[in-house]
Amino acid sequence: MDFSTVTQHIPVLIVLLIVVYAIRLYNNLVTLRNRFKNAFSQIDVQLVRRYDLIPNLVETAKGYMKHEREALEAVIFARGQAISAEKRAAAAPGDFQAMKGLASAETALGGALGRLFALAEAYPDLKANQTMMQLSEEITSTENRIAFSRQAFNDAVTFYNTAREVFPSSLIAGSFDFAKASLLEIKEKEREVPRISFS
Repeated sequence: MDFSTVTQHIPVLIVLLIVVYAIRLYNNLVTLRNRFKNAFSQIDVQLVRRYDLIPNLVETAKGYMKHEREALEAVIFARGQAISAEKRAAAAPGDFQAMKGLASAETALGGALGRLFALAEAYPDLKANQTMMQLSEEITSTENRIAFSRQAFNDAVTFYNTAREVFPSSLIAGSFDFAKASLLEIKEKEREVPRISFS
């Protein structure tokens, strides 16, 4: 093989290397996008768990808190809104509007639950009820799991967004419509787990 033959193949090799590199960048972006979607599914599991606990909590409290109907109805309404927002977010994890809607609905639900627990403090029999104590503990545990899952989701979204914004991945991301993903952010004071004490 002479030198002229080798030099003729160099442009083909360069193009081939560029194509292989572009494929690798594309596959990396797909992998990172799937990771943050999977991370959201972990949040989804915990949110559904909490939504399933709330009706039992309200039913238990209803027998004791006959005069607090408004607080009980607020929790049920906020739960319904949160379930709807969660379904929209699950259909489009990372979508700005879906994440904003979910954060807003979760804030409202957290506030309604906080008010319910604050009112429950005034009912000694309710505070001593074994079912109420167990449900309260399960909700607190679930809140902690949601916070952990949300952190994992936000980390995965940040990693994906960084990968799609750096050069040369940004060329692939722009060409193949790898949209920016949004974090699930809840304001610091609203992020607090409701303090529940039935002792």
